[in-house]
Formats: sequence, C-alpha cells, structure tokens
Amino acid sequence: MKLSQFKFKLPDELIALYPTKHRDESRLLVLHRKTGEIEHRYFTDILAYFNDQDVFVFNDTRVFPARLYGTKDNSEAKIEVFLLRELNHNLRMWDVLVDPARKIRVGNKLYFGQNNELVAEVIDNTTSRGRTVRFLYDGEYEDFRKTLYALGETPLPRFIQRQVEPEDASRYQTIFARNEGAVVAPTAGLHFSRELMKRLEILGVNFAFLTLHAGLCNYREIDVEDLTKNKMDSEQMLLTPDTA
Repeated sequence: MKLSQFKFKLPDELIALYPTKHRDESRLLVLHRKTGEIEHRYFTDILAYFNDQDVFVFNDTRVFPARLYGTKDNSEAKIEVFLLRELNHNLRMWDVLVDPARKIRVGNKLYFGQNNELVAEVIDNTTSRGRTVRFLYDGEYEDFRKTLYALGETPLPRFIQRQVEPEDASRYQTIFARNEGAVVAPTAGLHFSRELMKRLEILGVNFAFLTLHAGLCNYREIDVEDLTKNKMDSEQMLLTPDTA
C-alpha cells in the first residue's frame, strides 16, 4: 500500500474552524454496507441504527493543555514546546516536541510565562523534534502542575487555522473524559451529548469504557511512500476486566 494512493485535495474552506452549537448536531455520513448506498444525516440520527443490547465502547481519556509558548535562553527567540508525557514525577521530567527543533539543543534553558513562571532545561534529544526536558521548579508538585497547565493551551489540530479560545478547553473534550493523558481528543466521541447518551440508554444500548491516551503518532507526518515501512509510536491503553 502506497502513501500516494491517499492523496487528495481538501479545500481550506471546507474545514470547519468551530464546532456546531450543540455537540450532536454535527453531520453524519451513513454507508449501507449491503447496498453501498450513502446517506447524509445528522449525528442525532444515530439512534435509528442501534437497538436494545447493542454496545458502545467509549474512550474516556482526557486531553491536557499540552502546547506551551516561550523563549529560549531568556532571549527574544520564540519557541513552541508540545508536552507528550511525564517521565518522572519527582524530577519534573517530560518528553516533548520542540519547534524550531534545529535551534533547541541540549543545555538550552526554556522560559515560559510573562514573568518566567516556569523554566525548563533541555537534557536529551529523543528524535529529530523530540527532547527530554526537566522543569526547574522548587515548589510542591500540585503547584507545579497548576502552573504548567495554566500556561498551556488546548492542543487544537494544526489544520484548524485559528487562535485557541477559552471555549476550546471544554469543547475539545468529550463529555465522558475522565483519565488525563491524551494530547489529542478521541474525535468521534466529541459528538456525543448528555441528551443523546440518555436516549441511547433508554433504547437499551449498553456502554463500556476504556482508556487510550492518544499521543505523538497523531502529530507525526508520514514520510515514507511504502506504508509497511512506516514506524508508529506506542500509546498507553487501559482495559478493565469488566470492559473486557
């Protein structure tokens, strides 16, 4: 299978920059497997396709504000740091992506916030854009997390070409998000509203939950033509005996 087989033109004007007012009012494309017929409907119409004892499996991962903007070595050089995962709780060590990567080297110090509320030191290279950083913070761990998250932004996908807004913190999160650890929302789940969930429950549909922390691979570009040679990153998944 070749990468070039998947190339197509997606006009910018067809990319929605904002969600619908109500989660379940987004559009839904239905493909009938037996006939090949395609229908254009709304997400609330999903009720027509499920019955008593059907099962929905939801991903209850929670997205954290992973994108930070700062400066390098207390200069005017602007940098972006994308938090991927915490490596060491006590040492405040994180795996991150950096941009521009060519200018951020081991030993550099990165400053965040108008008053440099957070400082991080680059201690290792992991990939071309990947770094390991250690945040230099003397306070309690909870205070560190609050500061880190207050400075972070909701990590909207790159194709949404606009500034992050306060409403994004809640809208780019499913209503059943619970276990924090994702840098990307499980996007199909964004369309479920509490009202729709209740109506599914009344239908007799069963719900099960697992946790898949969507990570770095969602941001990597595929740069090989032969897709069998593409290397994927691992992601943490938690599956309880009850869900299994």
